[in-house]
Amino acid sequence: MPTGVAIRDVREQLFGAAERVLLRDGPSALTSRAVTTEAGCAKGVLHRHFADFDAFLAELVLDRIARIDDQAATLRASAGTGTVTDNLTQALTDLFATVAVAIVSLITSRDDLRARLRQARPTGVPVLTDAATAIAAYLTAERELGRIAADADVDTLAPTLIGAAHMLFADRQAAPPEAGAVRKVVTAVIAGAERE
Repeated sequence: MPTGVAIRDVREQLFGAAERVLLRDGPSALTSRAVTTEAGCAKGVLHRHFADFDAFLAELVLDRIARIDDQAATLRASAGTGTVTDNLTQALTDLFATVAVAIVSLITSRDDLRARLRQARPTGVPVLTDAATAIAAYLTAERELGRIAADADVDTLAPTLIGAAHMLFADRQAAPPEAGAVRKVVTAVIAGAERE
């Protein structure tokens, strides 16, 4: 892009470009040059807005975690409607059908990024931990409504659901799992906890 031409919403343009590179080529291909080339701007644009590339990546991850918060609100609002199995199946599919799986790969592949994220998120793997928290909040709401057993351990069920669903979606090269496969995992994990 020529010097002096303003870019609208630089952060979102760069974040979108990073997501495309990440989804298409994987975490090892994600460089500042790849991002700025994908975004159609000079490399200096990224460095004018972020201290360094790992700062950019940390902001990308935190921005995408904020999107999980929006999904969590939608899931919590669904408590008491439909079935618990259907609600969880949809929530897990929505979460992992996005860039979330690629972001997890990025986090686990970059030590400096993980170190920066530890300052904002001291425990767990960002994205997965946030998603587990959202699922636990939903299951708690359903437990309060009597649709999940009163003695159900939602703090164990939630990360179990996240881990199992993540395994279904983790292969970047394969087609995403069918809804039936996700539903089967949800049904197995919450067996005995869901009330008719």
